[in-house]
Amino acid sequence: MKTMTNLLFLILACGLIACGQASSGASPANADADRLPTPTGDGAPANIELAPEHEILGDPSHEEMNQTAPDDFDVLFHTTAGDFTVHVVRAWAPRGADRFYNLVVNGYYDGNRFFRVVPGFVVQWGMHGEPDVNAAWRASDAANIQDDPVTQSNTRARVTFATSGPNSRTTQLFINYGDNSRLDGMGFAAFGEVVGDGMDVVDAIESKYRERPNQGRIHAGGNEYLDANFPDLDHIIAATVVEDEGE
Repeated sequence: MKTMTNLLFLILACGLIACGQASSGASPANADADRLPTPTGDGAPANIELAPEHEILGDPSHEEMNQTAPDDFDVLFHTTAGDFTVHVVRAWAPRGADRFYNLVVNGYYDGNRFFRVVPGFVVQWGMHGEPDVNAAWRASDAANIQDDPVTQSNTRARVTFATSGPNSRTTQLFINYGDNSRLDGMGFAAFGEVVGDGMDVVDAIESKYRERPNQGRIHAGGNEYLDANFPDLDHIIAATVVEDEGE
């Protein structure tokens, strides 16, 4: 029985392997690799035509995507399931905290669908709704960040980046629904946690589609694909850094 439980956990954990935004990372079996451009160097690749409003979002090397995060900060997620707040402690995982901060500040997560929801395990998001942004990240050498040491356990409410192997974190995140401390030994470094009664909202995120959305098709089709095939997915309306009242 224990062997079967461990096998099930490993199968679920494999789903935390993100559909790599940069081609150097391993991709899951369901990724449409033939649709993806090859890297052309730092910055937004020349063969990717970004919409003007995506100039920063599609360029992970942009100065505005590489600011140092505060030592600790809160992010309010306004979603179709309700609102919840993530408290980040930069010392837990500095590189992860910095990447999360820059993605939030530049509006990357606005409109993201919660495309993988497995009750008792995780809720996952972080693939952009516009295919041009996904393609630009996938083709950029600057997309991946180096690993952080695991200093905090993946227990309930902790927030962690998905990964496709060593030094491959990009934009995808998950919130732990339960005690997933076995992920610690796989290199998943938590950088924050849902605070207050926020997990009541996170628990309520629509889960009927579970793992059916295909990451390769999300990459290629964005929210258009998700809305056509999984119309009841909950999504992020806006994610914003909460200003310190003392400022």
